[in-house]
Amino acid sequence: MFDEEFQIELGTIFKDSTVGKSPIPPAPLALATILQAYMGISDDEVIEELEMDRRWQLVLDCLDCEQAPFSKATLVRFRAGLMAKGFDRRLIERTIEIAHLKKGFCPRYLRGALDSSPLWGAARVEDTYNLLGHALRKALTVIARFSQRELEAVAAEARAEIVASSSLKAALDLDWDDPVAKAQALATILQALEQVESLVREHQDLDEATVTEVKDYLNIGRQIQAQDVEEAADGSPKLRKGVAKDRRISIEDGHMRHGRKSRSKRFDGYKRHVLKDLDSGERPSSGNYPSQCSRSFCQRSDRRRPPKTESGA
Repeated sequence: MFDEEFQIELGTIFKDSTVGKSPIPPAPLALATILQAYMGISDDEVIEELEMDRRWQLVLDCLDCEQAPFSKATLVRFRAGLMAKGFDRRLIERTIEIAHLKKGFCPRYLRGALDSSPLWGAARVEDTYNLLGHALRKALTVIARFSQRELEAVAAEARAEIVASSSLKAALDLDWDDPVAKAQALATILQALEQVESLVREHQDLDEATVTEVKDYLNIGRQIQAQDVEEAADGSPKLRKGVAKDRRISIEDGHMRHGRKSRSKRFDGYKRHVLKDLDSGERPSSGNYPSQCSRSFCQRSDRRRPPKTESGA
């Protein structure tokens, strides 16, 4: 499975460096990742298995080792690199390639079952007001860190003091049951967004990395505005009725989405999809996707062949 060509491909996850320890070959890390997923165990348990279980040692070619060939931190970093570059799916695709070569199943016909289950996200889900405020606070925090100033001072310079408060809605001090007051709050927050954008343009002393990071958060603010805000008849901003398609619900995790377990039960996060070959028992595709992506997952899973699929959920 891990021939020289595939190991070179996996080796592109990390950048070359002349410092630090000698690199760990990608093959044992990838094998450990596959075994970990198959057994459903933690990172600590992977290291324990490598030190205590000769079966693991045999598979990873470290028989009778007294210490695991890599640390927990290395395993975590490798897995993060896999996911960042989409190589987690590449590992699955590679197993399919090997199965084709070994004639494990026919590449032209697959009888499969697709199962989907909810996976709750860990990041905070917020309403439109707090999403906008959160994005602005993150942007101002980056500027404050660069200039070595207090957040409150930077917010005051931008005339966006409400963003520096621990509670945006408390800082606005409005009657949140009053529709007029809520519209006023939305206008105030959007004005703060414009003022922070103006502050970034005026600050010529910010380095490129800081400006890029700040603009990323400001762009998120504009994304929230585009999906949740529309213009009223009098030209003032108002909240859009209904939920926008692919609506962002969290600042910290941009991939989380609203989803449904059923007509009456909702959740926020992802959907876990597993495609299983009903004849061989193999799982040619699996992954976690934003909760609205089940259809696109099915399409990507079978780009190369038209299987006869029996839905499991």
